[in-house]
Amino acid sequence: MQLKVSRSLFSLTEVRTVEVQVDMGRNIDLSQLEFQFGGKSLSEWKKWTSGSSFNGNPFITIVEKPHFIGGTGIVKATLKFDLLFNRESLAERSIRTQYQQFIGSYELAMIDPRTKIKASATIQLNIYDEFLFHHELKPEIDQIFKQAYKKNNRYLKYQSLGKSVQGRDLHFVILAKSKATVDRYLNVTLPTALEQPEKLINQLDNGLVGEYQIPIWFNNIHPDEIEGPDAQVELLRKIALEDRIAVHTVQNGRKETITLNVNEILNNAIFLFMFTNNPDGRAANSRRNANGFDLNRDNHFQTQPETILVTQEIAKWTPLSFLDMHGYIGRFLIEPTTPPHNPNYEYDLLYNNMIRQARSMGEAGLGNSDFKSYVIPALDYKNGWDDMSVGYTPMYAMLHGSLGHTIEIPTLSQDGFHAMVGIGLGAVLFVNENKDQLYKNQLEIFKRGVNGEDNRSVDKYFVNASGKSIGRIRGKHTNFFPDYYVIPIGPKQQENKLEAYKMVQYLLRNGVKVEKLTKNTVVNGITYTKGTFVIPMKQSKRGVANAMLYKGDDVSDWEAMYDSTIVNLPDLRGFTVHEIRNNDAFNQNSIRIRSTALPKGFIHTKAPFHVLSNTNNDTIKLVNNLLKNGAIVEKALETRGLINKGDFIVRTKDLQNFGKNYYFIAKYLYTSIPVKTMHLKQPKVAVTGSTQLKFTVSELGFEMVKQADADVIVSDSSSILVSNLPGKVFVGIGFDTLKAVQSRGLLPGFNINYTKNGHEGLVKAIIKNHLLTSGYQTDEILFTTSGMWITSVPAGAVVLASFSNSNDFFVSGWWPGHENGKGQILALTHTLKNTTFNLFANDLAFRAHTHNSYRFIANCIFDS
Repeated sequence: MQLKVSRSLFSLTEVRTVEVQVDMGRNIDLSQLEFQFGGKSLSEWKKWTSGSSFNGNPFITIVEKPHFIGGTGIVKATLKFDLLFNRESLAERSIRTQYQQFIGSYELAMIDPRTKIKASATIQLNIYDEFLFHHELKPEIDQIFKQAYKKNNRYLKYQSLGKSVQGRDLHFVILAKSKATVDRYLNVTLPTALEQPEKLINQLDNGLVGEYQIPIWFNNIHPDEIEGPDAQVELLRKIALEDRIAVHTVQNGRKETITLNVNEILNNAIFLFMFTNNPDGRAANSRRNANGFDLNRDNHFQTQPETILVTQEIAKWTPLSFLDMHGYIGRFLIEPTTPPHNPNYEYDLLYNNMIRQARSMGEAGLGNSDFKSYVIPALDYKNGWDDMSVGYTPMYAMLHGSLGHTIEIPTLSQDGFHAMVGIGLGAVLFVNENKDQLYKNQLEIFKRGVNGEDNRSVDKYFVNASGKSIGRIRGKHTNFFPDYYVIPIGPKQQENKLEAYKMVQYLLRNGVKVEKLTKNTVVNGITYTKGTFVIPMKQSKRGVANAMLYKGDDVSDWEAMYDSTIVNLPDLRGFTVHEIRNNDAFNQNSIRIRSTALPKGFIHTKAPFHVLSNTNNDTIKLVNNLLKNGAIVEKALETRGLINKGDFIVRTKDLQNFGKNYYFIAKYLYTSIPVKTMHLKQPKVAVTGSTQLKFTVSELGFEMVKQADADVIVSDSSSILVSNLPGKVFVGIGFDTLKAVQSRGLLPGFNINYTKNGHEGLVKAIIKNHLLTSGYQTDEILFTTSGMWITSVPAGAVVLASFSNSNDFFVSGWWPGHENGKGQILALTHTLKNTTFNLFANDLAFRAHTHNSYRFIANCIFDS
């Protein structure tokens, strides 16, 4: 029998009642009627108490017992569905990992056990009404498209930006007035803005610009902060289907409603929906992607396929307004941020409008929910919520001139969903009312770049921890930005040609203009060969280029920092870049390029042997591929002639068979091998600790096995199984591992000191000439986020690296107390009781982007 229900949708975050009724006839005993939910009696449904235990009060109760309606046989009752987790917000992490198991369809049944009469209905239980699993997202988008095509002629386009790690599509939707408006923006308005911003500014000032639209980008990158994708679906639905949208807002403490005319806003805006940057995380209810990375710390490093695809699209569109939807920090928070601010933002042209847009979003968020207040860190916090890092998606967008906001709702709930929808509408309202002025400010950002202007109006926003304005740190220069960056390609000028070319590819896909020399050119006494890459800094996207290429700042005076601040890709990835301050350095000797391929190694086919320099990560991958395929690989144990200690010697025929897709620097030998060598076998490697370390070791091509079966254990974890160490090499990296080695007395005579785990810096280091440091120079710049150094080593241990003893050893970063590390030990090797300990106090694989440090790991593994 069909059970009639007054509602069929129930929520884990809202208490709801349902009236049920069915004609069961008068021949039943009402007192014996039973209810079941999902095939279980109501008594079996208990509220969550803790952990994974559900043994609290009843989840479903009968608030009106079954009774007949009048003289009929119709039975009616009322049930109450309470809060399964005993709270309206399910933001607590222990709950967020398990609530989704309860989402789905259930049978609600009324049963007469005597007559076996059963009346039932199918109902839905959801976290909030609009929540969609990832597999439901595309069908819902398709349904909105289908409805819109029947209702109006608005332009809707779906595209997949590409695939996630696990092969899921990155869903992206464009919504606009027409295809013509999109084409005009991408092919006319934006190119003019980037190349001739002053032209558009003059047209705006004189009312001659005509109709134009600017992009508003909605984003989510942490998909377990679940309202972001669902709110975007709701915003898409409203803007695609409705003619007028009611925006509930709070003005002067009172709720009021403002009506948006959709046709009018489509005259002013193009809407871009990036439902989630991390579809694998949405499918798994995880913050991280399938490789274990927090993508909201990867927008500058761009090691993961998802961030590469999304940042490329941000660069393509250069949105005016960028909203990244997050939760749940306990307060309703909308950026802009506290200082310190990254000096590559044109902050004076962003700050005031970001404050205004934040208020518009906050007021609409309050108006659309029961939240009572919101905070803006720039106004309400002193420090600790900064935008010094450009790794967050909104901060990355700010480098492109966007009003970038991280938005944190405080609750995972129906109310949180409503607030997030309101936030989106508040941004639309703000842009719609202020379009010309907002766009003019973005054009002014581009104008400064094109003109090479370092405007001092930004300086008051760049302050030290005492609140004193320090401006951009210009040193002896009058302009913070150089005239050019040069990435040389000559073998004696470029430390790592592979990483240099990868950087050029990076810049191009991030919207930066790159040129290439058409002939040899002398600048400051240096001859740059034809083909050298030149980044002219008189361009609209100079902030993107400079943020990735400049050395960084020392912000160690600040009490708190939200996350890692260092980018400096040349030092972190080990390639050479030159800063040029000469406006006419290259005259007409360069042409703009749109793409470049990566270099490949050269094989001299007539020589029987090739010596592979141990100078880049592709060579490590190649060696592992050779070993995997049974090729003979020798490692040089000494330096003699053309061969350096640590180089790899391979047969030419093997290199021809397996080396064509790798970059390597090779010298060739016609004679037998003239140095002492060790015969390499493919090492078996166990990795414990972070997913980033596992990703790095795997990316280098090493075979991964269990600890008991390994030749070498690589770890950045405090969990060390001592029973697995004998007969092995143990490579310990960073704070947790070295602290565990000391506290457990695994290496007598080994001691450490530190300020705080998380203190980070780029530091000048002195490297000892040793097989484990082969391929490195005596002077190197290394990265740490451990705030640690080694104070003593066991007798007979070999020190592999130390902090420089120079007063300027600290290059950049946030490390209060870093002066205590000056001249201290960074790394050592020592063999004790048949175990070799290779310990590094700094970080070699941090977020899989410190490419220049990977070969320390590889050297230790091959030495096993």
